[in-house]
Amino acid sequence: MTGPTIAVHHVRAVLSGARRAGVDTVPLLQAARISPLLIGDERARIGADRFARLVKEVQRATGDEFLGLGPLPSRRGTFAMMGLACLGCPDLGTALERAVRFYGLFPGGPEMAVTAEGGAGARSGPASGPDPGPGAASAALSAEFSIRTDLRPYPEATFLAESVMIIWHRLSSWLVGRRIPLRHARFAHPAPAHAHEYELLFGCAVRFGAPRTAAVFDARWLAAPVVRDEAALTAMLRRAPADLLSRREYGTTVTERVRRTLVLALRAAGPARLPEAAEVAARLAVSPATLRRRLQEEGTSYRRLKDAVRRDAAISSLAAGREPIAELAARLGFSEDTAFHRAFRRWTGTTPGAYRLRPRAAGGPAGAPTGQQS
Repeated sequence: MTGPTIAVHHVRAVLSGARRAGVDTVPLLQAARISPLLIGDERARIGADRFARLVKEVQRATGDEFLGLGPLPSRRGTFAMMGLACLGCPDLGTALERAVRFYGLFPGGPEMAVTAEGGAGARSGPASGPDPGPGAASAALSAEFSIRTDLRPYPEATFLAESVMIIWHRLSSWLVGRRIPLRHARFAHPAPAHAHEYELLFGCAVRFGAPRTAAVFDARWLAAPVVRDEAALTAMLRRAPADLLSRREYGTTVTERVRRTLVLALRAAGPARLPEAAEVAARLAVSPATLRRRLQEEGTSYRRLKDAVRRDAAISSLAAGREPIAELAARLGFSEDTAFHRAFRRWTGTTPGAYRLRPRAAGGPAGAPTGQQS
């Protein structure tokens, strides 16, 4: 199975609030099928499905949808009620304004805003009057979703601001049924050691040390109709937070289409031969130069996507613990085992064999502390 992976520093951030509240984090890791031995490895990565399970376990243990990282707890079920409030809106702009007002009702909640600039139809938030009708911001050029308050009472809580932005973006795309491309994102906190991951995470250029945390997108999306209903919300909440933390591929960005092409190539029977950039460009009916430019505009490159797909596939296979390493190297398109070992060490700081054996030392199969695998 090929799927995205999450760096271990995010795992440590998720656990920090529970640990500060006196919660034993080992059972939380076990429930999420994450080896505690991986937590101290700076280059370790885990599957996104396990990470989502860990978030859910920490929310349950703390009774806080903000994972114990915010100024005050957000009681479980708050997000679901906000989602219900958004469903009756005619367009995304109205839904976002309603979400902003909803969270503004709670003391200590994040103060968020939706603003649009560049035209007569610009709207701003938080709003205080009646919901505007569809297309109210269609004349604006750009729109911004921002967090106006500091969500960082603890060092690890920069993760909370990042999560709010990720979930806002994923929820917005889910409401309208299409991925909304971001023009850029910025964060109030300084650049972390893992700053290079942000462009892939958000699919756009990212900068740090800004006056406030925000994401900017084309304002025409504010007029996009909300296409989800209560049944769809119930299904999404049942899978939460996995659906909101993952980058669902709506096929609306070049990055998604290229990644899907590479993933499908890896899933093909027999040793993989990942297509070259020129081949992918031909499949997308664009020139190689156009493909490079569009990927650059989305904050990535063909080489980085190819590397990430191979890395995530390798980690997923080693965590499952069933595929021989030589066969894995061949399936990923490496001509020699030594080339695969060099690449894996560059990705994780260790060898494939050591990565597979380390979690087993915790008492279970590879990637799981107690014989569990997501």
